[in-house]
Amino acid sequence: MTAAVFFGCAFIAFGPALALYIFTIVTEPLRIIFLIIGAFFWLVSLLFSSLIWFTTTTLIGNKDEPREKYLLIFGVLISVLVQEMFRFAYYKLLKRASEGLKIINPYEKAPSMRLLAYVSGLGFGIMSGVFSFVNTLSDSLGPGTVGIHGDPPQFFLNSAFMTLVITLLHVFWGIVFFDGCEKKKWYTLLVVLLSHLLVSALTLISPHYGLNLVLAYIIMVLMGVWAFFVSGGSCRSLKLCLLCQDKDFLLFNQRAR
Repeated sequence: MTAAVFFGCAFIAFGPALALYIFTIVTEPLRIIFLIIGAFFWLVSLLFSSLIWFTTTTLIGNKDEPREKYLLIFGVLISVLVQEMFRFAYYKLLKRASEGLKIINPYEKAPSMRLLAYVSGLGFGIMSGVFSFVNTLSDSLGPGTVGIHGDPPQFFLNSAFMTLVITLLHVFWGIVFFDGCEKKKWYTLLVVLLSHLLVSALTLISPHYGLNLVLAYIIMVLMGVWAFFVSGGSCRSLKLCLLCQDKDFLLFNQRAR
């Protein structure tokens, strides 16, 4: 039973991200490089957040329970702020890299910023999902039985679905964030930051997993729709794409490459 839980939760949490990687990234070496760099930027943001957390807890101390709660909220706030700062730094790096590629080889078309936003968001999401769920996933192999002492029995399943939504949200956040930077719409960056804070805060109201997941998936759908339209999509193109009849959508994909 533990093996079934392990593989089931692993496929739920990382299956969509793996599919996106196989079908859209793995065939292009340059995309793989940008994805790895995006994952590295997320790791560096985690390192900075950990240093701030460690320094704060060392200076203040966290022995009493009320203080632990405030420190946990502070840690979530700092982590989200640092992640978005590094997302902006990665955008600046990609902007410089794209301009450099045009100067070095003006006859070869550089990857579009929309494509780079998607790839970097996927890198952020994969690394975020791995670090947030890998320890929980390893515990699902046992020994022990979840819920035997009255705890929620669907802990691993809920954690897997939350990891999935965080991974996909990073993809959507990356697309919307880069679009806001390109068009100088700074309120877009604020919306991404606030929605990121909201989703992260939802993880603090456990064990109300049903409420967490419903609100998180609502935010994911809204951000996904927003990312779809800022990427150049429309209701007509979506309908024709699903029917495999949209030539403009295929041309858009070729131009994005």
